[in-house]
Amino acid sequence: MRYGSVSGWNMSSLRLSKHLSRGLLLAALAVCPLAAPLSGAVAQDRQVARTTEGENTRFASLRADDVNVRAGPGVRYPVKWKFVQRNMPVQIVAEYDTWRKIRDWEGAEGWVHRAMLSSKRSLIVVGQGQTMRKDATDDSAAVARLASGYVVMVSRCGREWCEVEASGYEGWLRRDHVWGILPGERLP
Repeated sequence: MRYGSVSGWNMSSLRLSKHLSRGLLLAALAVCPLAAPLSGAVAQDRQVARTTEGENTRFASLRADDVNVRAGPGVRYPVKWKFVQRNMPVQIVAEYDTWRKIRDWEGAEGWVHRAMLSSKRSLIVVGQGQTMRKDATDDSAAVARLASGYVVMVSRCGREWCEVEASGYEGWLRRDHVWGILPGERLP
């Protein structure tokens, strides 16, 4: 390599490129005010999610049979696990833009897009297995026996009993035998 040239470029080319790079630098600085809103978007992305604990906590159900639960609020976050049952009740504990942080009946939490949630209410049977009754009394006839983890659709809930539907059977379950409704919450 000879002095005055750099990798096949001569000094006059380097001078020209130096002037071009100064011009590009000045053009980039002129565009910086346009980049300010972009930096705000990045800062907004790091914003803390609005929690819905307490009075704003609510329940929803899954809209589809295949729902990705992510580590954070966006598709760039990895999928932690998948729900594979439509109508599974979930508790919404935080919100960020169009994403909802949910908690399932076992206490696991993750983020799903709001399009994957439905306002239809469902409950999940907890405990050993529960007897669905024809009426809202303990001595009423048994309609079906439901295993723990069975998802039912709820039509109404009173203080002690919820009217539900499961696989074509309709009846009543005690509130303390299901998860997916807040204490004291009544459904029409």
